[in-house]
Amino acid sequence: MATRLNDQFLEQLRDRIDIEDLIGEYVDLKRAGRLTKGLCPFHSEKTPSFVVYPESQSYYCFGCTKGGDAITFIRDIENLDYIEAVKMLADKAGLQMPNEQYDDTIIKKKKRMLEMNKEAARFFYQYMTSKEGEIGLNYWLGRGLTPQTIKHFGLGYAPNDWNTFINYMRSKGYSAQELYEGDLVRKSEKGFYPFFRNRVMTPIIDLRGNIIAFGGRVLDDSKPKYLNTSDTLIYKKGNNIFALNFAKSSGEDSLILCEGYMDVIALHQAGFTNAVAGLGTALTPEQVRLISHYCSKVYLSYDSDEAGQKALRSAIDKLSETNLNIHPLKYSEGKDPDEIIKKFGPERWKSILSGAMNEIEYKLLTCREGLDLTTDDGRIKYLRLAVPVLAPLGAIEKDVYISRLSEELSVSRDAIMAQVVDAEKRLNRNRRRADYGSLDKSFNEYKDKASTRNDFGIRAHKAEEAIIASLQSNPDFLKKIEEQLTPDDFLSDFYRHAYEVLRDRIGSGQSIDFIYLSSEFSPEEMGRLVKLQNSGDLISNTFREVQDCINVLKEENEKKKVDKINPASLSDEEFLKLFKDKRGE
Repeated sequence: MATRLNDQFLEQLRDRIDIEDLIGEYVDLKRAGRLTKGLCPFHSEKTPSFVVYPESQSYYCFGCTKGGDAITFIRDIENLDYIEAVKMLADKAGLQMPNEQYDDTIIKKKKRMLEMNKEAARFFYQYMTSKEGEIGLNYWLGRGLTPQTIKHFGLGYAPNDWNTFINYMRSKGYSAQELYEGDLVRKSEKGFYPFFRNRVMTPIIDLRGNIIAFGGRVLDDSKPKYLNTSDTLIYKKGNNIFALNFAKSSGEDSLILCEGYMDVIALHQAGFTNAVAGLGTALTPEQVRLISHYCSKVYLSYDSDEAGQKALRSAIDKLSETNLNIHPLKYSEGKDPDEIIKKFGPERWKSILSGAMNEIEYKLLTCREGLDLTTDDGRIKYLRLAVPVLAPLGAIEKDVYISRLSEELSVSRDAIMAQVVDAEKRLNRNRRRADYGSLDKSFNEYKDKASTRNDFGIRAHKAEEAIIASLQSNPDFLKKIEEQLTPDDFLSDFYRHAYEVLRDRIGSGQSIDFIYLSSEFSPEEMGRLVKLQNSGDLISNTFREVQDCINVLKEENEKKKVDKINPASLSDEEFLKLFKDKRGE
């Protein structure tokens, strides 16, 4: 549980931060009556399931179940803890954090680590520009980079010894343990040693301009070619995109997604400042979310080798779950952007972008590779591979590509359409089967959790939901509920805690707006509370239905008491009564 902040400060924060404006900085929201809707920033989707409720200053996604208030949103979207999120919102609102004591240990530790990385980057750059480190500078210059580009990206060089870097960082006040926690040094039986040695260094910078990690490359072709910072307190490689801090200000509505740092740096130097790269991993949902937030079109520039094309196909699959326009790049003049620009200059790369195919064209091109379309066998095989590509498309797209295939292959349009329609029917059947299987699995998991969590069933679970939901909307119900229920009567830990928090705040005359609750609950739990408050089927505006739910809980508690009794310890009369209770007599 996070440290509580005083209600007066939170009230000021709530009044100055409008949740629609806040979320609107990250999500394109559309008005839908009293609500606004948009594509969820926390998972990939093509149909909006993310809803903002202005009246309660909350949000909820019906796709991934994320929900909460403004603080919860910033916690999730910026990957911050509670106090960090509040501080970020306070800065935005022009408010001073309250003077009261709160645990800011993590904030201070993160700040210290960021300062340490900045100092390390300064060392790598300064060492590279010294006589001892000129081998690193010569490497970057040999790759065609200008001094301006080298400085812009903060590139550097790590010395080939065990002491220089560590001694420098210690002279700046950083302990070996701090360097270890930041993954700048590693441990051995002999002690601490630099993780990066004899490597050219590339800082990884987040969207706020902080250096959060490093990538180190060997000067030759020895292995491992790259070393990258492992996950730390301030860095999760699956949550970040290299050079997005620069690309977001490019003025372009597109991003060029590359495989590696060098391609990105070369493209930026050539004027394509919207180039970015992943961080040594297959694209994650968080990275897809980031990309879709900063552009509507993405060019995929992966190496032409087998590994690069495999990564390209994976990226297409993941990005296809969004509304992004996807344009895979195919080129034969070189293996990557860096090589093409060196050989042919920026104009050639510009023409590659302008002539880029879309996702469907790329998939169709892949289908026809290795086939001889002058033969009947080649055309038939091509059509069999192409039909599944066309089946998921909308009517207009289908019409365009079917007409194109018909003309290209001299096959009647109706024949191709018939095959595509059959494939679409199979696809829909498979989707329904998969959806049913997923729903069935989710329901069984729900039943399992409900029946095993504190040994209670769905009936009691629904009763607890209804009580909490009704109390959120009707705080005046508390007195009657308190007369009959104590926190111990709740069978679920979550609903017991929710009841305690609501009871204490309502009982002391405090507001139960979500902004006052987010310190008491995790982001996942906040999502459950928002869902409850907006579930009309659960909320009762009359106490009679709440009374029914209270009765259900009492019955379930009685059953628990009966189940815990040891029959061997009972008298004959007590045993007979227990037997009748079990049978419901």
